[in-house]
Amino acid sequence: MKNPLLKLAMIAGAAAILPSVSLAQDAAPKLVATDTVFILNSLLFLVGGFLVFWMAAGFAMLEAGLVRSKNVTMQLTKNVALFSLACVFYYLIGYNLMYPLGTWSVEGVLSGVFSTAVLEAVGVASDAVDDYSYAATGSDFFFQLMFCAATASIVSGTLAERIKLWPFLIFTVVLTAVIYPIQASWKWGGGFLDEMGFLDFAGSTVVHSVGGWAALAGAIILGPRIGKYSKEGRVIPIPGSNLTLATLGTFILWMGWFGFNGGSQLAMGSVGDVADISRIFSNTNAAAAGGALATLLLTQFLYKKPDLTMILNGALAGLVSITAEPLTPSLGAATLIGAVGGVIVVFAVPMLDKMKIDDVVGAIPVHLLSGIWGTLAVVFTNPDASLSVQILSIFVVGGFVLVTSSVLWLILNATLGIRVSEEDEINGLDMAELGMEAYPEFSRR
Repeated sequence: MKNPLLKLAMIAGAAAILPSVSLAQDAAPKLVATDTVFILNSLLFLVGGFLVFWMAAGFAMLEAGLVRSKNVTMQLTKNVALFSLACVFYYLIGYNLMYPLGTWSVEGVLSGVFSTAVLEAVGVASDAVDDYSYAATGSDFFFQLMFCAATASIVSGTLAERIKLWPFLIFTVVLTAVIYPIQASWKWGGGFLDEMGFLDFAGSTVVHSVGGWAALAGAIILGPRIGKYSKEGRVIPIPGSNLTLATLGTFILWMGWFGFNGGSQLAMGSVGDVADISRIFSNTNAAAAGGALATLLLTQFLYKKPDLTMILNGALAGLVSITAEPLTPSLGAATLIGAVGGVIVVFAVPMLDKMKIDDVVGAIPVHLLSGIWGTLAVVFTNPDASLSVQILSIFVVGGFVLVTSSVLWLILNATLGIRVSEEDEINGLDMAELGMEAYPEFSRR
């Protein structure tokens, strides 16, 4: 451009236009902002969901390490199968029971219960999404499914080494399709517990205590393992096969919990949401550390030596304890809440043994008792919490799950039988139920 005056005029014009373009963008960022909120919220569900999925590996490794070598393949099979069954039956029935899409009635073949319409169309346009400012339905379904599957995983470890495979899997179907979704709808589906003001941020009660109640019912009806308690009532320790795997499983669960609690913020489309998520991550981690340290110190004091299995469960108990309210505590409060969960584990394990309730992996102290504690602890940090409502909700959910699970276990026991034979239990479920061993090169213990 040879004319310098024309060049200067064009530069000045561009300078004048740019602010107006910027102002126009500031004045009308609505579509872009809405797109961004939708994308970030959906991303939170998806990332949180696959972190919670990774917890399935954690449960499998923890259980594989805490059972004897002759039962490892059985535990791995159960964990893969229960997760897969949860995926199918939560999709077929559970999701719509938890978030009703219609009326549950015979007309229309249980209309609103059986449904496949949970995902957006392929390549859906922004103006075709119903609740566009929130998140993709598919991302929400994926995230909630992982919670349902985690509930079933809790039951598996408690009943290890003496339960038949197929009755357990049938129980899993009913738990994930009906029992879990119904009680979850009372809180997370906008039901009567939610209307009462019950607070359970990520599921100390809705997920963890539910798995714990179902496991407790099964353990009582199933009975203890052969050789666990002597005729004189003495407790006979039965060491697990691989504490390396158990420790790996604990760290996997610890990692997955960031998705479990962080994803339960349910939104990532604002500065406040992201700040809250970071706070949740920090509190979740602090509670796990508090639980682990409490069991480390307490077992050293009580038994003169630290107990690794207690420490692992102490960390998990801390995580369960903070799950009901990971947002409002300070880091110090979160650490103390987790530490109380660790203390609960140390005293609850021998308490259950005195009652001759055989919990192979310690899931009842970790998920049920620490879940109850965590639900009650909400009142210490969240001013909106009501102690009476929290207590009532614990009883309502616990009563429902304990009764329905007990009835189901009794029906399965009367029809199929839920316990393997004495010979099969002694030889190991790997060979008796599956015909293969996890460690074929080693002799069975």
